[in-house]
Amino acid sequence: MSNTYQIYLISDSTGETLERIFLALKAQFKNIEYKVNEFPFTRTENQILKILEVAKKNDNSIILYTIVDNNLAKFLANQSEDKGLPCFGVLGNLILSFSKLLNQKASNEPSGQHVLNEEYYQRIEAIQFTMNHDDGNLINEVGKSDIILLGVSRTSKTPTSIYLANKGYKTSNIPLVNENSIPKVLKDNPKISCVVGLNTEPQRLVDLRKNRMSSLKETDNKKYTNIENIQKEIEDAKKTFKKYSWPTIDVTRKSVEETAASIIKIYEIYSQK
Repeated sequence: MSNTYQIYLISDSTGETLERIFLALKAQFKNIEYKVNEFPFTRTENQILKILEVAKKNDNSIILYTIVDNNLAKFLANQSEDKGLPCFGVLGNLILSFSKLLNQKASNEPSGQHVLNEEYYQRIEAIQFTMNHDDGNLINEVGKSDIILLGVSRTSKTPTSIYLANKGYKTSNIPLVNENSIPKVLKDNPKISCVVGLNTEPQRLVDLRKNRMSSLKETDNKKYTNIENIQKEIEDAKKTFKKYSWPTIDVTRKSVEETAASIIKIYEIYSQK
């Protein structure tokens, strides 16, 4: 019998919500082997039966689903029970509870969160803006940003910017080589936008930069990975952030998602001033 768990993620939409929930769930359990089998846009009983037939053939199969159609969800739950397959609905009870609390019937519409409304187009605009203002590009437009990220090389500025853009925030990121690398418009008006400094521990930065250099097959730039130089870079960055009263985040042990969540909190405080 295999020790690998076969996880079947069944959704009537893109499956994005279910995937994120499973990622959060599996993070709570260490030392398990699993294989994810994704089935988005599952909207018929016939589709469900085919998936369950496959699941029944494998050891340690577990079904997780997000299906808003009540009849289809019940069909999946009943068929799974008949076949002896563990099956868990992620949104069903929550939607029902909210429906009772709000005294309002749920629409039960698949992909309801993907409506092409104003919020969606604002998010697309934010992504385009952020891509155009990556790594110090279009500095003259920095004042149009919702958020500006500053930090020395390899402090996750670009991935954090992209994540924020997907949340709808127009984000510029600027490499901090020294204080002279900060745009004049930002020095003259440090609060022109919500500015956040990103920093990290020196040794962590050494490892990241060495990996970067190795991937690029570059070995000449010793200064870039020198621990003493990096320590000075970080100390100078801290002094700069303090000089302009910019809030800072140490990203050493933070994921991009955690860093972005902290930045959003800072932005919300900035927006209230």
